[in-house]
Amino acid sequence: MKKNIYSILRGKFLISDDSFKNWRIIIFVSVLAVVMIASSHSADKKVHDIARLTNEVKELRSAFVDGRSKLMRLKMESTIINKVVDKGIEISEIPPKKIKVKSQSE
Repeated sequence: MKKNIYSILRGKFLISDDSFKNWRIIIFVSVLAVVMIASSHSADKKVHDIARLTNEVKELRSAFVDGRSKLMRLKMESTIINKVVDKGIEISEIPPKKIKVKSQSE
């Protein structure tokens, strides 16, 4: 048992006659480790991208709601009346009438 551990620590399994088998396994395991690390980095990058996009969507939604509320306030009749009073325009007391245009072919 002591000899086996000592031979592994010295690396005799890498230089023995049937070491080609061992080298293939070591290279295979190394390639799998590199693939696993690359996959992990890719997954982490995607998680960070998703978090960034989620924050951006929240900010854009907030800006949209803010803009919509400002537009609603600007479209209110009282706001329009206050803005046009400064220019000397008043509200008409006579309600508007529809103008019907008859075509000449009739």
